[in-house]
Amino acid sequence: MAAQNPELWHGSVEKAQLIEKLLDIGVALSGSYNLGELLNLILSKSREITCSDAGSVYLVDKSDPRQPMLLFKAAQNASRPFVSLREFAIPLTEESLAGYVALTGESLNLPDAYHLPMDVPYRLNRNFDQDIGYYTKSVLVLPMRNRNGEAIGVLQLLNRKKSSELLLRPENVQEATQPYSEWEERVVRLLASQAGISIERNQLRESITNLFEGFVKSSVMAIETRDPWTSGHADRVSQLAVRLAQEVNAVAKGNLGSVNFTDRQLQELRYAALLHDFGEVAVPESILAKAQKLAPQQLDSIRDRFSLVRRTLEFESLQARYQLAISPSASADERMAEAKNLERELAEKIAQLEKSWQLIQQANGNSLSDEQIKQLERMARYTYRDVDNYLRPILTPDELESLKVRQGTLTPRERAVMESHVKRSYEFLQRIPWTHELEHLPEIIYTHHERLDGSGYPRGLEKDDIPISARILAIADTYDAVTSGARPHKDSLSTQAALLVLRQDADAHKLDADLVRLFEERRVFSVLGHRGE
Repeated sequence: MAAQNPELWHGSVEKAQLIEKLLDIGVALSGSYNLGELLNLILSKSREITCSDAGSVYLVDKSDPRQPMLLFKAAQNASRPFVSLREFAIPLTEESLAGYVALTGESLNLPDAYHLPMDVPYRLNRNFDQDIGYYTKSVLVLPMRNRNGEAIGVLQLLNRKKSSELLLRPENVQEATQPYSEWEERVVRLLASQAGISIERNQLRESITNLFEGFVKSSVMAIETRDPWTSGHADRVSQLAVRLAQEVNAVAKGNLGSVNFTDRQLQELRYAALLHDFGEVAVPESILAKAQKLAPQQLDSIRDRFSLVRRTLEFESLQARYQLAISPSASADERMAEAKNLERELAEKIAQLEKSWQLIQQANGNSLSDEQIKQLERMARYTYRDVDNYLRPILTPDELESLKVRQGTLTPRERAVMESHVKRSYEFLQRIPWTHELEHLPEIIYTHHERLDGSGYPRGLEKDDIPISARILAIADTYDAVTSGARPHKDSLSTQAALLVLRQDADAHKLDADLVRLFEERRVFSVLGHRGE
């Protein structure tokens, strides 16, 4: 049959090749996630199939229902390749070719765009041709629809050439171009359908990304609202972590030479850094925002006890002096001498009480020496009688434990609760069905407080079990923690002092020495601006 009818055989081969090309285009469209790349791919493949000299892509924008617009998003021109066309918007009306197609859903196949019937509402905007010295002859305009059949964009092809090698000029466009055939219109309509679905998928992906970005920002805001001392911490840590990972990519040799972060991994690290304290939502606010070793109500309770003890001492002294005054066995001189002794003893006891109160106030805001801690322990053994005549310690065991804390404001039990936020973060985030691009995010957060020597928490992992993203996050988190200066009773360190802390932790095999060295040499901290300097 092929030998008897070679034209039929040749046509069948061409159609088969076209179908293969369309399938390849479909695969390419489904694999493109960047909108700009996707639109340019749609345009270039459409031009390739139809031998079009130029073309453009518009997207429908209905964000403002009162005035929908057409967004000029992509343009290509083989005869004017160096002409740069910026994006712009035009009103969505039937006056333009693209607007008419977007509103009506009809295709336009125009043999001569400069000579249109007078009864049609649309006209070619010749300003483009005039601006770049071009001449538009044949035009094919088709809608790109979503799965609901709505036009979400317009594909516009210009000047179907008789030969793909031709460069068009105003003087040769009449002889070098030809109208688009019905067959080409059908093929491009099929391609436009594929393109519409790909654009819709891309827009849906972008919407999901924006939704997740909003979730992340809202989560960070919720965390920082509960803990005012950490305002801005998550954002700063994310900037430091991403910059350090980018610097790792620039290393060509050594232990870091084989490490490379893709754009996807950089995004994953950024989100992990923003959410690394997510589990703090489960930490009681009394611990999370504990500004001093004692809660305000605890300090008030101790103050009331001291006031009661003082009044008791004064009452007992007054009672003793009254008994002395009415004693018939003592002379006037003896009563006077004893009264002075009672006054001196009361003054000494009140002075000691005041000294003890000052020690409590000092301990509440500062670390204490060993001798001061012993004084607190002796004080805790002092008892008094309350208003119900029950014998009570002037300091409870919990209060004593809090005041004896040597660093920070948290007791060992409270610190354990605070440190549990890492596990809580992992448990919360592990429930989210992450995409492939973000599947390691929970594990990065789970391990960012681990240390290379196994001294970290919550699992005591060592070097080989800690992902490099988590090691980067650990350095960023540590640097910001010691330089922010936000928390009470913690002085803000200078950049050089903070770098010394990082080096010391690296020398102690807690932080990754190669990453710390890179952090310092490449001045990663400068990403924070003046504060990082």
